[in-house]
Amino acid sequence: MRELINKILCPTDGSITAEKAVDFAVRFAKLLEVPLTFLLVSRITEESASEIRYRGSTLIEAANLQDFMELSSAHGVAAEAGVAKVDCARVYARRNVAAAIIEYAEEEKFSHIVMGSMGRTGVARILLGSVAADVVHKAHCPVTIVR
Repeated sequence: MRELINKILCPTDGSITAEKAVDFAVRFAKLLEVPLTFLLVSRITEESASEIRYRGSTLIEAANLQDFMELSSAHGVAAEAGVAKVDCARVYARRNVAAAIIEYAEEEKFSHIVMGSMGRTGVARILLGSVAADVVHKAHCPVTIVR
């Protein structure tokens, strides 16, 4: 299995399902003794903040702090579990979070993605879409979905 999976990516957003995916990814990386990277896709950039009526550095600072806290939490879980190689990364995507995850995974040559999914079905799935479903359908590597 180690020959097939040599680098795991775990997108996180601080949600309950993402936290479950973090726990799974940590156990998986430790079991396989492979590097683990947590990825946060931020939607707030200097440019997007400038389009909001009540813009300013406060919005960007709050977003940066939230991103830092989410990545620090995931990193802490991995460090506590004894995962040898853990990294954190942040990318920006205004609309298509799935595309940002897929692009990062391809560029950085990840061999496996572990992520959470709310498991929406029916009308909710049609109206809201699913980042996890898009990643599963378009990723270059295997994807494990945690609920």
